[in-house]
Amino acid sequence: MRKCRIFDLKRPRENCIRRDIRRMRVPFDKGALINKLLPNFDVASSHSQHGSEAAFATIKERWFAVNYQSVGVIGAGAWGTALAIAACRAERNALIWAYERETVDEINNQHTNTVFLPGVNLDQKIRATSDLAEIAACDLLLMVVPSPHVRRIAEQLAPHIHTKPLVICSKGFEETSNKLMSDVVIETLPHILPAVMVGPSFAAEVAQGLPAALTLAVRDERLGQGVAKALGSNSLRLYWTGDMLGVQIGSAVKNVLAIASGIVVGRRLGANAQAALITRGFAEMMRFGVAMGAREETLSGLSGFGDLILTCYSQQSRNMSLGVALGEGKTLAEILGSRRSVSEGTHAAAAVVARARALGVEMPICDAVRAVLADEADIDEAIAGLLSRPQRSETDWR
Repeated sequence: MRKCRIFDLKRPRENCIRRDIRRMRVPFDKGALINKLLPNFDVASSHSQHGSEAAFATIKERWFAVNYQSVGVIGAGAWGTALAIAACRAERNALIWAYERETVDEINNQHTNTVFLPGVNLDQKIRATSDLAEIAACDLLLMVVPSPHVRRIAEQLAPHIHTKPLVICSKGFEETSNKLMSDVVIETLPHILPAVMVGPSFAAEVAQGLPAALTLAVRDERLGQGVAKALGSNSLRLYWTGDMLGVQIGSAVKNVLAIASGIVVGRRLGANAQAALITRGFAEMMRFGVAMGAREETLSGLSGFGDLILTCYSQQSRNMSLGVALGEGKTLAEILGSRRSVSEGTHAAAAVVARARALGVEMPICDAVRAVLADEADIDEAIAGLLSRPQRSETDWR
């Protein structure tokens, strides 16, 4: 068989890039990667001291031109499965990576995922695997594992992936470092083309094809266009932005506020209290996000205000339903012990408050949730503390 070269005009360039990257199953070596993907690029003779960086820029440019026909979803939870369905609806080949062998077998044989997305029949074209090397061969990757597992899975993925688009769909902060998910992934996989996709969306509704809209944060608009083409449809709209920080802050803080909203419902404090809490919670999100460097328009968009509204008003939300259970008197251990899914707000609360304190930003609602989750205050004490705060101007952002 004739060897496929990137500059062989008789074969599509993007196909050559895909095949050559797939064959690389060795520990990362920058020089080897450049020589493999750009055989005509001589870094040593380059007059620029940034020759290797220029080579990687060239490789990334090639990936922007790829038509992402195969989509690899890392994580077989409800949201990962729904995104695989969305990719299939957009006429892409979808492959799901699952940790549980029984989930892989069920998806491949019964075409269902009854544990994580019950009541939904999957297209028979959707396949599952437990092999990260196989998932890494896809054109476009989606990271959809719970935030506590993102670093571990990225480390396991590292030997199989180099320069390739990877969309982070996991929300929140890493519990041990308080880092955002993009920081964790880029630190572990430094040469990926990163993106973040979040927004007001329940997995079951997206799987059913009901209308939804998400925000896609990218560093290059061409990547946003490519991902939108690979995942978007008449029922799923993607709006891209360059504010990768802002979309993650909104999606992390709203989970903490959703727990607070659920507590209001569980304690039967009324619709007035719930509306007030959500509004003042949004003010906390805004001042924290701006202090972190996020754009106000991002926080007031789909990934911030939009996701906040959805998560705080529906018990389909894992975080809101957890708050309801807490408000009704159940302990955190009892609630988590009966669930297989992860409520990201339980991990995000401490991280958000720690970062806010370091920035000198006041977040009393988030701090009250953190105190309740850490068993530092009971719910009635936390509520009394919020209601007894001094009267103040609504526009005071301190």
